[in-house]
Amino acid sequence: MRSNRLARALLAAALCIAGAAAAQDYPNRPIRLVVPFPPGGASDILGRVVSERLGPIYGQNIVVENRPGASGHVGAQLVAKAPGDGYTLMIGTIGIHAAYASYRKLAYDPAAELQPILVLGESPNIVLVPAASPYRTFGDFLADAKANPGKINYASAGPGSSVHMVTALFEVNSGARMTHVAYKGSGPALIDVIGGQVQVMFDNLSSGLPHARSGKLRALAVTGAKRDPKLPEVPTIAEAGLPGYSASSWFTLAAPRSMPAAMVEKVNKDVRRALAAPEAAARFDALGIIFTPNTPAEAAAFFKSETVKWNRVIEAANLKLD
Repeated sequence: MRSNRLARALLAAALCIAGAAAAQDYPNRPIRLVVPFPPGGASDILGRVVSERLGPIYGQNIVVENRPGASGHVGAQLVAKAPGDGYTLMIGTIGIHAAYASYRKLAYDPAAELQPILVLGESPNIVLVPAASPYRTFGDFLADAKANPGKINYASAGPGSSVHMVTALFEVNSGARMTHVAYKGSGPALIDVIGGQVQVMFDNLSSGLPHARSGKLRALAVTGAKRDPKLPEVPTIAEAGLPGYSASSWFTLAAPRSMPAAMVEKVNKDVRRALAAPEAAARFDALGIIFTPNTPAEAAAFFKSETVKWNRVIEAANLKLD
């Protein structure tokens, strides 16, 4: 027994030394940054900001690769199964890291096979309707949704996505019931909301805000605990008729579980430095995302607490996606 413990300790020490050595030489070739959603959504926009800011620090290309499908799980599974050498990273979301229990037959285990490098930021969502919508206020929309179950179609970035989950929380809290129309990302969903094929979307602020500002969509409310400074005239959902409601989307940089701790720590520090620059801060501010840098350990603890929170919503809404 004692010899087994010694062998495990020696193996752990050897892996630690090997990981530290690999981190010193990292990176020496281009890095693939998987965005598990189509172009145009918040995850895609954020991935390109990370690529633009981190690439010059590393002197390597960081190639953004969109791999949409199953609300991000197609791309996430690809990353989970990739070598943990630091050359395949991912932009993650609530749906991948905390609301995956809605998928009962995933071919991988997000909690066991992925690890956080850091939580990049968080942002409220924005309740959007077409410019020609009869809903002039959130109160108009809420009253119709409660009075006519199933009448209103709502768009999401995919089943189990953050856009889906914040809308499911609205249904649980309000008692309203709508019809879910799932897309493969916010980009294609927004096209149909603008066109009037779908009546409402609780989209990420970063991807929905430009359309609200252009007048193509009307903003009824924001999902956060307080008004967003970019839309000071738009009330929170709590202010507009549903007291106690508050939800935000968040985004991560994640890696395969097999990526050595020393390398994870290095990337964490490098990304925090890259995104702390004034130019990066301005990009985050323009996107409506609050930069929330933390350590890998803090990010892992955050994942656990958020999983508990969203599992309650999944259970209350009886979300079974496969």
